[in-house]
Amino acid sequence: MAKPAALTTPDGRYIVVRGRLWRAADPGLSEADRTRHVAALMDGRRSVAAARRAGDSLAEQAARDAVDAAKHALGERGPVWWTDGASDLNRHMARTTPYAAWFAAAADTSDDTQ
Repeated sequence: MAKPAALTTPDGRYIVVRGRLWRAADPGLSEADRTRHVAALMDGRRSVAAARRAGDSLAEQAARDAVDAAKHALGERGPVWWTDGASDLNRHMARTTPYAAWFAAAADTSDDTQ
Protein backbone atom coordinates (compact mmCIF):
# COMPACT_ATOMS: atom_id res chain seq x y z
CA MET A 1 0.00 0.00 0.00
CA ALA A 2 1.38 3.42 -0.98
CA LYS A 3 2.09 6.03 1.67
CA PRO A 4 -0.50 8.83 1.53
CA ALA A 5 0.69 12.17 0.17
CA ALA A 6 1.63 14.75 2.77
CA LEU A 7 -0.85 17.51 3.51
CA THR A 8 0.48 20.59 1.72
CA THR A 9 -0.49 24.20 2.40
CA PRO A 10 -2.50 25.86 -0.37
CA ASP A 11 0.49 27.97 -1.41
CA GLY A 12 2.75 24.88 -1.57
CA ARG A 13 5.30 26.33 0.85
CA TYR A 14 4.91 23.72 3.59
CA ILE A 15 3.93 20.17 4.27
CA VAL A 16 2.22 19.38 7.56
CA VAL A 17 3.49 16.54 9.74
CA ARG A 18 1.70 15.90 13.03
CA GLY A 19 0.34 19.44 12.95
CA ARG A 20 3.72 21.11 12.37
CA LEU A 21 4.74 23.03 9.24
CA TRP A 22 7.88 21.88 7.45
CA ARG A 23 9.20 23.83 4.48
CA ALA A 24 8.57 22.06 1.18
CA ALA A 25 11.18 21.74 -1.55
CA ASP A 26 11.47 24.59 -4.03
CA PRO A 27 8.98 23.88 -6.85
CA GLY A 28 11.22 25.92 -9.17
CA LEU A 29 13.89 23.22 -9.19
CA SER A 30 14.16 21.22 -12.37
CA GLU A 31 13.11 17.59 -12.10
CA ALA A 32 16.73 16.51 -12.68
CA ASP A 33 18.03 18.77 -9.89
CA ARG A 34 15.25 17.71 -7.51
CA THR A 35 15.94 14.04 -8.19
CA ARG A 36 19.68 14.52 -7.68
CA HIS A 37 19.23 16.41 -4.40
CA VAL A 38 16.68 13.93 -3.06
CA ALA A 39 19.09 11.08 -3.85
CA ALA A 40 21.87 12.93 -1.97
CA LEU A 41 19.49 13.47 0.95
CA MET A 42 18.59 9.78 1.12
CA ASP A 43 22.27 8.78 0.84
CA GLY A 44 23.07 11.15 3.69
CA ARG A 45 20.27 9.77 5.86
CA ARG A 46 21.46 6.21 5.26
CA SER A 47 25.00 7.29 6.13
CA VAL A 48 23.80 8.86 9.38
CA ALA A 49 22.12 5.60 10.34
CA ALA A 50 25.18 3.52 9.43
CA ALA A 51 27.52 5.82 11.36
CA ARG A 52 25.26 5.70 14.42
CA ARG A 53 25.15 1.90 14.29
CA ALA A 54 28.95 1.86 14.04
CA GLY A 55 29.33 4.39 16.83
CA ASP A 56 31.45 6.59 14.56
CA SER A 57 30.77 10.18 15.65
CA LEU A 58 33.03 11.73 12.99
CA ALA A 59 31.29 9.85 10.19
CA GLU A 60 27.92 10.72 11.71
CA GLN A 61 28.74 14.44 11.69
CA ALA A 62 29.95 14.24 8.10
CA ALA A 63 26.72 12.46 7.13
CA ARG A 64 24.62 15.06 8.97
CA ASP A 65 26.48 17.78 7.09
CA ALA A 66 25.61 16.00 3.82
CA VAL A 67 21.94 15.88 4.84
CA ASP A 68 22.02 19.58 5.67
CA ALA A 69 23.64 20.43 2.32
CA ALA A 70 20.99 18.44 0.44
CA LYS A 71 18.18 20.15 2.36
CA HIS A 72 19.68 23.55 1.56
CA ALA A 73 19.92 22.57 -2.12
CA LEU A 74 16.26 21.51 -2.09
CA GLY A 75 15.22 24.80 -0.49
CA GLU A 76 13.98 23.14 2.69
CA ARG A 77 16.58 25.05 4.74
CA GLY A 78 18.40 28.33 4.34
CA PRO A 79 16.87 31.33 2.61
CA VAL A 80 13.25 30.90 1.59
CA TRP A 81 12.56 30.19 -2.07
CA TRP A 82 9.48 32.40 -2.36
CA THR A 83 9.88 36.04 -3.27
CA ASP A 84 6.87 37.85 -1.76
CA GLY A 85 8.58 38.64 1.55
CA ALA A 86 6.38 36.32 3.62
CA SER A 87 7.92 35.03 6.85
CA ASP A 88 9.33 31.55 7.17
CA LEU A 89 7.04 29.55 9.45
CA ASN A 90 9.11 26.36 9.29
CA ARG A 91 8.59 24.17 12.38
CA HIS A 92 5.68 26.26 13.68
CA MET A 93 2.47 24.52 14.69
CA ALA A 94 -0.02 25.08 11.88
CA ARG A 95 -2.77 26.01 14.34
CA THR A 96 -0.76 29.06 15.52
CA THR A 97 0.00 30.47 12.07
CA PRO A 98 -1.93 32.27 9.33
CA TYR A 99 -2.71 28.74 8.05
CA ALA A 100 -4.81 27.98 11.17
CA ALA A 101 -8.26 28.17 9.53
CA TRP A 102 -7.12 26.18 6.52
CA PHE A 103 -5.48 23.60 8.79
CA ALA A 104 -8.58 23.25 10.98
CA ALA A 105 -10.69 22.54 7.89
CA ALA A 106 -8.10 20.17 6.45
CA ALA A 107 -7.69 18.35 9.79
CA ASP A 108 -11.39 17.52 9.73
CA THR A 109 -10.86 15.52 6.55
CA SER A 110 -7.44 13.99 7.25
CA ASP A 111 -6.32 11.63 10.00
CA ASP A 112 -2.57 12.24 9.30
CA THR A 113 -2.45 15.86 10.45
CA GLN A 114 -2.57 15.36 14.22
